[in-house]
This record gives sequence, C-alpha cells and structure tokens, in this order.
Amino acid sequence: MQSETRTVSSYIHHALLTLGLIFIVLFTMAVHARASDSAVIFVYHRFGEDKYPSTSIKLEQFEEHLTELKSGGYTVMALPDIIEALKIGTELPDKTIALTIDDAYLSVYEHAWPRLKELGLPFTLFIATDPVDQGIQGYMSWAQIRELSQNGVTIGSQTASHLHMAAADYLTNQRELEKSNARFKKKLGTRPNLIAYPYGETSQSVKKLAQASGFVAGFGQHSGVAAKTPDMFFLPRFAMNENYGDIKRFKLAARALALNTGDISPADPLIDNGDDNPPAFGFTIKGDAALTKSLNKLRCYASHEGNLGITSLGGENGQTRIEIRMKKKLPKGRTRLNCTLPTSEGRWYWFGRQFFLKN
Repeated sequence: MQSETRTVSSYIHHALLTLGLIFIVLFTMAVHARASDSAVIFVYHRFGEDKYPSTSIKLEQFEEHLTELKSGGYTVMALPDIIEALKIGTELPDKTIALTIDDAYLSVYEHAWPRLKELGLPFTLFIATDPVDQGIQGYMSWAQIRELSQNGVTIGSQTASHLHMAAADYLTNQRELEKSNARFKKKLGTRPNLIAYPYGETSQSVKKLAQASGFVAGFGQHSGVAAKTPDMFFLPRFAMNENYGDIKRFKLAARALALNTGDISPADPLIDNGDDNPPAFGFTIKGDAALTKSLNKLRCYASHEGNLGITSLGGENGQTRIEIRMKKKLPKGRTRLNCTLPTSEGRWYWFGRQFFLKN
C-alpha cells in the first residue's frame, strides 16, 4: 500500500513538474514571438547640457547607453526600416532598437553625432524648422543638419514652431505642417515622412491630419514598445534624461516587450474637462494562454495618481479585457499611464498611453 502511495505521489509530482516545464516553454515561446514583431524606440533631446536636466542626458550616461547597445546583443536599426517592417509584418530581430533625437539642439551636433557616427549607429533627428530658420542660439544650423542628412541620418518633422498640436485648431496645425514641409524641401531637397508630435501631445484630429499630410507614422513621448498596430500614428518612445537615464532603467527599457493590445479606449488621447474626466481607460490583450495566465502580475500606474486598480475580464480566443478606473481627474496638460508585466526571463511587457487635457 505504501509503495502504491509513493508511486501515485511520484506520478503526480512528475506530472506537475512536466506541466510547469510546458508552461515555461510556452511562455518563453510567447516572449520570443512578441520580440520578433516589436522594437524599442528611445528619444533624447540635449546632451551634456546640465542646465536642463529634464531634457538633457549626461555624456557619461549616454556613453553607458552606447556601450550597452554595442555589447548587449541589440540590433540598432534605422527608424524608417523598423516602421516598414511593422507595417508589412516582416520579422524583426529580438531586442531591436531605434534611436531618435528631438529639437536639433547644437549639443546633438557637438556631442551625440560624433559618438553615434563613430559607432555606426543610425538615428532619426526630429526638427521644428522655425528655431533653425531664426538662428536661435543653442540650435543647429541648416548646414549642420544638411551634413547629418547627407551622412545617412533620417530627418523627421516636429512642425514649424513646435506648438501644442492637440490644443491647436485644425487650420493652425495644417499651416504649421505646410510651412515646415516647404522649409525642409528648400533646405534639404526633400520633406520628412515621419513626425514626432511636440511634447508627445496628439489627438485623433491631429493624427488624421498627419496621415493626410503624407506622413507614414507619428510618435509620442510615452513609454512603451512599438509593435504592429492599425494605429501607426501614436507610437511610443522611452524618453531619456538625467533623472531617468541611468543604465539600469536604460537596460530595463531596451529589453522590454510589447503587449499585443487592441480596442484601446478612449481612442482619442485628447480629453475634455467634463464628465469624461477621468476617462474610463481600457484595452484588450490579445495573446496566448500562457500570457493570459500571468495577467495577475499586471500593474498599471498613472503619473497623477500612482498605482491603479485593474479589472480583468475574460474573453474569447485567448483575449482578455483590462479595465482601469482612475479616481482623480486628469490635470491640465499631459498625463501618462504605464502598464507592465514581468516575464520569467527577467524582461517586462510594457504598454503606455498619454492623455492631454486641453482645458
């Protein structure tokens, strides 16, 4: 009898161990599947300009980032190539990275460009044309921008005056894009087809205008991983500065994975200060069974409120609806939400969203 008990116990132990191994294998496969159709995009602004810690990165921090990129098994690709791959479904290498820089400050030319050129790392420079035209101190000149462009740097748009597009009317935004496109064509011989919304602020109206104006993708400044999505006009980027640019955070972001999300509500990041503030935020996770089983570890955080309560609703075909209800009204301006989920490999799924309250 004792022998039979030990046999049954051994069988159960073996079965549980086998099931556990199967779950780990499936979850690992899911991680690699998600890694093959996503990319992490970083955004920088200033380099070594210690007077502006909220937008500048220390040079020693930036050099740590570059060392990690060259030695950590990453594939740094030109942003247009990543966008094309996401649009047509071409598989990307695991830990694919894109580097972007906003605003064309002079420190880009003096500090970032020499380091990136020496290492052969591609990047995209997003430019608002008015400060360059006006020769404002601390900004690059058209001659310097042309030099970068002729050496393979992708040039993107940030409108003419770097305005708050989500707060501006349609005609104002349209004139901004037309003006900046004309300046790009005159000074560089071509106009950009990528746009980074100033301050990361956008709306459904702004996204539609960007698409109608000939852009193929638009970028915010909210944390998250870019992945194949019907909405290529609000892709996330991890912002790096002195306060949030230490090597630990950089590695965490660089190795992040995209949650396969859809049916995001509200669809419009522009929020009215009425009954819909705070908005009822939710999204559907479309994933495999192994990922669905780990959703109890999902955590969401809002910049104005902190940790948020999460309601997980079952769905069909492995889909799970996540509903989040904020208690505090969104303040005027920008509010960011981040949802993260750890994997068994020490990496994190990362999904972010930014809202803008106009009034």
